[in-house]
Amino acid sequence: MARPIFSGHESFACKSHWLKRGYDFVRGENNFNDDDAVVRLGVGKNMVASIKFWLKAIGLLKDTGLVDISDHLFDDENGKDPYLEDVGTLWLLHFLLIHTDYATIYKTTFVDYHRQRNIVEKSKLQNYIKHVCFDEAGYKNLYNDNTVKRDIGVMLHNYCVKNGGNVNVEDSNSLFAPLNLVCEVDKDTYRFNYDTRSDVPSLIFLYALLVQFEGRSSISFEDIAELALIFCLTNNDLLNIINHLCDLYPSEIVFSDVAGIKELQFRATLNPNKVLDRYYEEN
Repeated sequence: MARPIFSGHESFACKSHWLKRGYDFVRGENNFNDDDAVVRLGVGKNMVASIKFWLKAIGLLKDTGLVDISDHLFDDENGKDPYLEDVGTLWLLHFLLIHTDYATIYKTTFVDYHRQRNIVEKSKLQNYIKHVCFDEAGYKNLYNDNTVKRDIGVMLHNYCVKNGGNVNVEDSNSLFAPLNLVCEVDKDTYRFNYDTRSDVPSLIFLYALLVQFEGRSSISFEDIAELALIFCLTNNDLLNIINHLCDLYPSEIVFSDVAGIKELQFRATLNPNKVLDRYYEEN
């Protein structure tokens, strides 16, 4: 396992307007280490570092500069959704955060931990992270209790809808709160929300499939179901999306169920960016 990355967010959840602001800042050939970065971004020094962290964590920025997907979304002239007005873009960014795996806690929680249980108790998640990401991975000496505890708090602030399903003003400005993926059920206890995932766009899920399983001509249902953990999709939700994709791409995508072996087959190569283009053209 790669060296785990915790902290870097300066204890700030990702605000909904930060990605566009950070994108414009970098596109304007500014540097987060510049003395005037605080003025140009209009935030405090710690928030400057946090904006940079979230751009990298979501896979929009690398040390070498902006990644193509950031232009695809945030460019003023040709960007598909610069101001994150489409919920499909939030699902896309949520996938990218976990797929990029720059911030260790997100894949660890939404895939590895989620594979075993639907209820998230803060203390149990922290113990799981310590065991899997540090002790078993050979990084025991890097573990810091308070650092991991802060990461859990920030992650929950990014996603959590408080008990009763209401989003308060502060939470509503957190990037992923509208997805309603994690709900508080009791003090320090949360659950992954499977109540309804009908708002996960099929084409966004197809983009995730193509990126996650790049170059594969067939994908087992088990592998697809693991990806579906990220979106809190039930098997029925997943089958509905697969059937819809087969309708959208009748010549390119086939779902096979032979002798109990289920798999999605690609009979032609699909370009992930063109799939995104189709999504935004149709929405």
